[in-house]
Amino acid sequence: MPQLHLYVSDDVATALRERARERGTSLSRLLAEIVTRDARRAWPEGWLERVAGAWTEPWPTFDDLPPDERRPL
Repeated sequence: MPQLHLYVSDDVATALRERARERGTSLSRLLAEIVTRDARRAWPEGWLERVAGAWTEPWPTFDDLPPDERRPL
C-alpha cells in the first residue's frame, strides 16, 4: 500500500490527533478514512435526497418533465 506525506499547520495537526484520540483510532487510520471518503468521484448515495430534498417537494423524474420545445434550424 502506498504511503503519502503531507504538511499541515500545527493547529490542524493537533485537531486531527485529538479527533483520532476521541475515536480511539490511529491518526494514520483517521487520515486514510478522510482521504478515501473525499477521493470518491461521486456524491454519496442518497446525498441529494438528504440535503436538497428538504427544500422542495419530491424531485421530478425525467419522465415528469415536459419535452423541450426547440425551434427548427
